[in-house]
Amino acid sequence: MKFGIIPVNIGIQSAEQMVGLAQLAESLGFESVWTFEHVIVPLDYQSKYPYSPSGKMGAAPETPFVDPLIALTAVAASTKTIRLGTGVNILSQANPLLMAKQVASIDFLSNGRMMLGVGIGWLREEFDAMGVPFEKRGARFDDYVQAMRKVWSGETVEHDSEFVSWHGFKSYPTPVQKPLPVIIGGDKGKVYERIARHGDGWYVPSGDPADITRRLGELRAVCQQVGRKFDEIEITCMWPGAGGLDAVRALESAGVQRAVIPVQVFGADPAAGMQKLAADVISKAG
Repeated sequence: MKFGIIPVNIGIQSAEQMVGLAQLAESLGFESVWTFEHVIVPLDYQSKYPYSPSGKMGAAPETPFVDPLIALTAVAASTKTIRLGTGVNILSQANPLLMAKQVASIDFLSNGRMMLGVGIGWLREEFDAMGVPFEKRGARFDDYVQAMRKVWSGETVEHDSEFVSWHGFKSYPTPVQKPLPVIIGGDKGKVYERIARHGDGWYVPSGDPADITRRLGELRAVCQQVGRKFDEIEITCMWPGAGGLDAVRALESAGVQRAVIPVQVFGADPAAGMQKLAADVISKAG
């Protein structure tokens, strides 16, 4: 089992705090650090956050949301081995060519540590502020992933679709990783088909082993339908909250390869909480 922490870019007060958290995680044996993304937090919104009963995300508009790719660049420059994940960036509202360039650059500069977690988005008000249609965001997402992989290939890019018209160019540097992992987040709509067709991994927004077992059964069935090998997909989930090694073993039995732990789990003194979890769980998980 691999272990990550999330988020390293939200609510921070300084670059030193963010980088120090990542450096501590690296020294304690955590495999990865992850970010959340919102470009804005509206004062009020009608969109429903899908992962909270209240329909609201747990961040006030004044909460610092450091841009994920900038945050991970700072972390990459200050660490050596820890992997860098976005959990997740909202691909459907982004410029896919710029994102492809930025992600390839981080992977290049970090010597192959980048993991691009992406989702289709839920906050219509943010799409409106970005000047991007909320409609067709799923189809746009699917197209963008395919187009970005062409940019990362190092070959001449030719991609003509409803959303993108790219012709006759190359973009370097290319990612160190071949392929650079694209991890798809979410559990709504056509997510299983999207993962089976386009994903190297799935970020499951759950930490319940029984729930994950059910969901992975559904994903396995879709993989079989589209001719994708299920074992090619790496499964990342949220930390289940309470529990130590027993919780880890249950997640492993469900088919999870990575558990990502919210920083809030570590309490008022994150450093002490991280050290305790490293001693009690990571060092014994094998």
